This record gives sequence, structure tokens and C-alpha cells, in this order.
Amino acid sequence: MSTSAVPTGLAPDQLALLGHPNSGKTALFNLLTGSRQKVANYAGVTVDRKEGVLVTPSGKRLRVLDLPGAYSLNALSADEAVTRDVVTGQRAGEASPHLLVCVVDATKLQLGLRMVLETRAMGLPMVLALNMSDAARRAGIHIDREALQAELGMPVVETVGIQKGGAAELLRFLDGWSPVAELRPLPWQPHGLEQVLQTQVEVQRILRLAVQEPEGLLRRDDAIDRVVLHPVWGMVLLAATLFLMFQAVFSWAQVPMDAINGAVDGIGQWVSAHMAEGPLRSLLVDGIIAGVGGVLVFLPQILILFFFILALEDSGYLPRAAFLLDRLMGTVGLSGRSFIPLLSSFACAVPGIMATRTITHWRERLVTIMIAPLMTCSARLPVYALLIAAFIPSKTVAGLFNLQGLVMFALYVGGIASAVGVAAVLKLWRGKVRPTPLIMELPAYRWPSARSLAVGLLERARIFLRRVGGIILSLTVLLWFLSTYPAAPAGAQGPAIAYSLVGRMGSVLEVVFAPIGFTWQIAVALVPGMAAREVVVSSLGTVYALSAQGDDSTALGALIAQQWSLATALSLLVWFIFAPQCLSTLATVRRETGSSRLALVMMVYLFALAYAASFLTYRVALAMGG
Repeated sequence: MSTSAVPTGLAPDQLALLGHPNSGKTALFNLLTGSRQKVANYAGVTVDRKEGVLVTPSGKRLRVLDLPGAYSLNALSADEAVTRDVVTGQRAGEASPHLLVCVVDATKLQLGLRMVLETRAMGLPMVLALNMSDAARRAGIHIDREALQAELGMPVVETVGIQKGGAAELLRFLDGWSPVAELRPLPWQPHGLEQVLQTQVEVQRILRLAVQEPEGLLRRDDAIDRVVLHPVWGMVLLAATLFLMFQAVFSWAQVPMDAINGAVDGIGQWVSAHMAEGPLRSLLVDGIIAGVGGVLVFLPQILILFFFILALEDSGYLPRAAFLLDRLMGTVGLSGRSFIPLLSSFACAVPGIMATRTITHWRERLVTIMIAPLMTCSARLPVYALLIAAFIPSKTVAGLFNLQGLVMFALYVGGIASAVGVAAVLKLWRGKVRPTPLIMELPAYRWPSARSLAVGLLERARIFLRRVGGIILSLTVLLWFLSTYPAAPAGAQGPAIAYSLVGRMGSVLEVVFAPIGFTWQIAVALVPGMAAREVVVSSLGTVYALSAQGDDSTALGALIAQQWSLATALSLLVWFIFAPQCLSTLATVRRETGSSRLALVMMVYLFALAYAASFLTYRVALAMGG
């Protein structure tokens, strides 16, 4: 069944995966559904809704819903509220799932049992999945499954969500399971303090009966945490990790980038040699190949960046980084809860802003939303890489560090420093508001799963290629058309693009952007960049290809290195630390906050910061002879 054909409504054959964060629930979902899944949003809220189709060994088809992670049905955040409402049947138009697969980390069974007991009281059909059961056995943890089944009154199976065949026991159970014809769950009421305490006592009783743990189980993790969470050495390790990440973005990507660049150039030359000169050849060579190919070349760098992010997440390091930064972020009115959304914004501000739903305090969440776009998203990477490669020499510093990687690292640090500064200013506006205390689980350290990394990178590559083949291609073709027509009059001097709609628009925009060193070509490229930042690179490729005199086929990087001053390049790099914001980010801010005014405030304040910072950079660089 194709991904697009997966229906969204609940049906008699639907099951839901319920579990606490870091239980491996989503990895198990990916293992069960494979490519037969899709990601959308729950109606009315911007909380991820992942649905897929599971085909059991006997051929039975089941719909699977991956619920947001939660520790309890007593919801404290938007995503936990969605989980509660779906399980209890309180979401409009959706009945309770006909089977709940309660996924718990077998190495930390205590974390998941509280919600299992809360949900069991509703009388819903349930099965307990002891995920990461292989890790529990390696750690010497013995779980008496028969005793656990007897105490919980539900089947208990073992799973390993990151391993091929790790869901075999669950699949055998599902093959023999049949949905209840008329499901009538008991109503659920929020648990008060007395009920919570009783549940905790019951959890401890069950653990004493069914679980045996060896002494010193956490000794290895505690030893690592003494370094990772150290107030000094932990910060040094975090900075070194980020530094290595950005060094790798340049050092590791060079060979595949050269290969892609060579292929794109070869295709352009082949098309030019085999087609007669005319509008169609110009569209293919100057528009599509020069524009789209100019963005496609940066895929290796984007995948390397995501490789590090996914590996850090899978290893259990990211929650510790959030914990480590909690005190530092508290100085600007935030907490460690803001770290994960801000880190997600390095990939894209849209999921980063959506991830702020885990922050329970509204003002802290709003500040995190407003500074999330200052994190350098992957869409800026093609722009940074183009300018750095063109103006910063590829040489080593101190015999070890790549200078281009150092500049890239400095740009990311600049975005982080700007976000901290804006948060500090907003703290004054907020007054004395105490940030939400950070209480979070620190998962066990583990080697990142090669399968999870491969799936994550493949998905990121698909997203990038869809953007290249979708919005970037469409805007490139539109820009080519506007750059080609109307044609230059007979006897016109200079490139024909100067007489086109784009040329006329550029002459107007150049008045606005000339004080910060931007040429009319840059000003024009910034306009479609509002849809997607990567389009700036393709737009520059198209505009300069059409601006070429005679048979100039110089690569874009070499061309701008010849025609721009260093001051202009530095000004544009600084501009992209702040702006422009893509329209999807602004739309997400409006949906998350319910306010068009706040989205407008974000756009205006970031544009003002970008212009002021670029103006200062340009003038200082000129004064220094740049």
C-alpha cells in the first residue's frame, strides 16, 4: 500500500503505540510500518501525527498510530494532551484505539509502568512491549514475564525496535488478536495526588515481584556522566562536539560535492552542445541546470550535519546537553527544556518551533519560538557554503583546523549568541518570571543504531530532493521567465536581463540594499528566498547565467569571487544569520501562537537586526580595506 493511500481516520483494526519518551516507541513504529507511513498533524494542533500500515506475517493489515511520548495521562503539555485525548476517546471524531501497545524501556521499567496502570483502569485492550529487551539482558536485568503478566492482567512481549526482526513476538501476538466488536472504555478522570502516590506504590510492588536488577547497574553511565555533566569539562566536550560537526561539514563533503558539481557541469555542457540556441536551451541550461544544480551540490554537507544530530540523539547525549545547559539558559529566562527545540531548529525552524509544545510555561515557550529562527537551519547551509568556498581560502590553521570550517563554526556561534542576546532582552520585557524547573529522564548511553541513522538520513535526503524538485524548481523556472522577458530591444547594450522584469525590479531594490553592499543580483535573489532560503543560491545561479556576456561559463562561486568585494560577501553572510525568514516559518509561528501580530513582529525585528548587522559589517570591512 502506498504512503499516500494511508487513511487518517480510526477504524476497528487500528492500534496505537503508547509510551514514555526515549522508550524506543518511534523506532518500533518505523520497524512495524516501514515505508507504509505518513506524517501529518492532529486536527487543530501542530503536534505530529504519524500513521502507518502494518502487515503481519499472515497478511493481516492493521493501522498503527504513533502517539506523542508521555509519562502520564495527567497532561502538562500540548503533545501529552493529545496522547491523553486519543487514548481516552476525547478527541472530536476519534474513538479510543482498539488496542494499545504500551511500549516501555525494559532497562527502566519503572518509568513506563505508572502510565500503564493509569490506562489499564479504563479497561482498554492492552499489550505490554518490553522494548530494548536485548539491552536489559546484557545489563543483567531479569524480568519475570509470567509474574508481570499476572500482575498487570495483560500479555507481555519482548521487542527490539532498532533490530531487524525485533518485533517478531509482537507480530505473532497481533496475528492472533481480534478487535472487540463494541469497545466501551470506562471514563477517565485526572488523577489527584493521592491516586498518584497509590500508583507509585503499586509500581514498586510489581517491580519487587517481577524484576531483578544487579547491583551497580548504572555504574558505567554514572562514570560517563561525571565527565559529560561536569560544569566545566561537560561544556568543553559540548563545544568540541559542535566544533567537530562543522569541521566535518567542509572536510568530509568535498569529494562528493566535487562529483556532483562535475556531473551538473557536464550535463549543462552536453545540453548546450546538442541543442540549438533559443529560449528552450536557455531555460534548461541557464534556468534549471544552473539553478537547481547549484543547490543540489550541497546535499552531502546537509547529510553530514544531520548524521551528527541523529547520532547524538540516538546515543542518549542530547538530554544530557539540555540538562548541562539548564543553568546557563536560566540566566536569560529560559530552561533546559528550550534546548531540544532550539537544537531542532538547526535542522529547520518549523519542527523546532513545533517542538516548543513540550515547554509548559507560555512565556518561556513564546521566547523560545521567537529566537528559534536565529539557530542556523540547514537551508542556510548552501548559502554559507557558497560564500565561504568563494571568499575564504581552503587552508589549515595551526596545522590542524580547516579555516573554512572555522568560519562556518563562527557563523553558527553568531546565531546562538544572537539568540541569547534577544532572549536576555525579552527577559526584561517578561519581568521576573521563574523558568519551569527542568525534570527529565536521562536515557542509558548506547551506540547509535546504523539502521536508524540510515533511515533518518534517507528521509532527510528525500525531503531535500522534494524541495529541489518542487518549490526550488518552480521558483527557478519562474525567475528564469521573469529574467528573460521582456526581451532587450534591438541594439541594446549590456546583458538582456537588465531590460527584463527582474532587471527592473533589481534596480529598485538596489536602492534599498546598496547601503549594506548588496548588488541588484543579490537583492533579486533574496525575494524568492522568502519561500526557501536555498532558492537564493539557485536564483543567483540563474541571474548570473543570464547576465553572462558572450560564452562565459564560469562557475557561480568563481564568478561572485571576481565580481563581489569581500565586504559584500561578509555582509551577506551576516545577513543570513538573522534574515530573511521563510514563509513556512512565519506561518508556523502564527499557528503555534494563534497570532498574526506575533508572526509580523518576528519578521520585522529579524529584518531590522539583519539590516543593522549587515550595515555595520559592510562599513567596518570597507574601512579595513575589504
